[in-house]
Amino acid sequence: MSEPSAAGPVELSERVHLLDALRGFALLGVFVSNSLSWFSGRSLLPREEAQALVASPLETTVNSLYAFFVDQKFITLFSFLFGLGFALQMTRAEARGASIVPVYRRRLAVLLGLGLVHMFALWVGDILSTYALVGFALLLFRTRSDRTVLTWVAVLFVLLPLTLSVAQRYGPELLHGKEAAEQAVKATREEEAAHRTAFLAGLSSDSVVTSQQANARFAWENLPNPGRPIWLCIILGRFLVGLWAGRRRLMQDVERHRKLFVRVMAWGLGVGGAIATLSLVLALRNKGAPAGPWGQASPPAWMVGMRTLREVGYLCMGMGYAAAFALLFQKERWRKVLGVLAPAGRMALTLYLMQSLVSVWLYDGWGLGLVGHTPPSLTVLLCLGVFAVQVVLSHGWLARFRFGPVEWLWRSLTYGRAQPMRLTPANPARVAH
Repeated sequence: MSEPSAAGPVELSERVHLLDALRGFALLGVFVSNSLSWFSGRSLLPREEAQALVASPLETTVNSLYAFFVDQKFITLFSFLFGLGFALQMTRAEARGASIVPVYRRRLAVLLGLGLVHMFALWVGDILSTYALVGFALLLFRTRSDRTVLTWVAVLFVLLPLTLSVAQRYGPELLHGKEAAEQAVKATREEEAAHRTAFLAGLSSDSVVTSQQANARFAWENLPNPGRPIWLCIILGRFLVGLWAGRRRLMQDVERHRKLFVRVMAWGLGVGGAIATLSLVLALRNKGAPAGPWGQASPPAWMVGMRTLREVGYLCMGMGYAAAFALLFQKERWRKVLGVLAPAGRMALTLYLMQSLVSVWLYDGWGLGLVGHTPPSLTVLLCLGVFAVQVVLSHGWLARFRFGPVEWLWRSLTYGRAQPMRLTPANPARVAH
């Protein structure tokens, strides 16, 4: 029996370029979502000020298009790709006769460290640390059957979130009485509003130190958020959908699974679009400011079920996007167009952190000071401009180097040795998946 070969970044020839391009596409949507909700400060504004930013017909239209097509759909897609990447790495480890567990644990530990630094030193909305923590749970499913994986997807998307939502909604009333529960809700909302106001004031400061101290304080205050367990369940569910798709090698052979992709596109966009339409109609009727991701205490009774329904809609729409993208990528003309995003997908970690750095400069008081002042249309234009520059930079960088700079750091720390960085004609590129 042959010895397992040493672990290391995969060869360029082993990359699935469709996944690189799809990851770049997802990264753009995540950037737009982060900017509209957080970088711009809109989720921190009082209700009346947030409404004023979307008062004109143009801004109402842009905000509605964002809510329908973008909000939570692209982070769903990004999470799906994380789980799919895990499946590919597991397959390659098995082909070497090695276990994925030791290397993958180190990868997650390094990613957790990067995420925590990002969260406390730069931007509170970090997703890397969450992905790393949930990634450890993903290891528990590496030997489970496809049927078990899909069963857990249903549990994590429907059963657990609905159970937790009902418990959070009605538990305090049952334990302490309606009046005491309402008082607790009021106190919680006042405390959250005070934290958001202090955070916005810190971001508006012309001092970098003051802004980043406010960021770190807000991140620490929201670590024990009651909505976090539901969020972690949802992310693990998205990972598992990606794990299932990766096991079945759907993205490696789209033509073979064309009929499945067509059905996923039709049903995903159809069901997801219907749920998004219902959510949009309800939001326009309420004419409320967009809810932040920290959740609201004691929502109306009908919102308990609606929250779970929306998550199912996000998943359907995200998978519909993935299927449509994959089908278009099979056409030569579209492959050339969409393939422009592939280098951005190959160094998505670097670009994600760069987006935080650039956005902090754009919006915080010590930079251009746009926080709390940009309507949705301007925020989206800024995102598109920054991302276009990033795509150009990624093409130039990867023409000379194997990895993005942060990807190089991640892999070097994972494997315990500095990875070769420069491309040389005599040595084929080894690019990490």
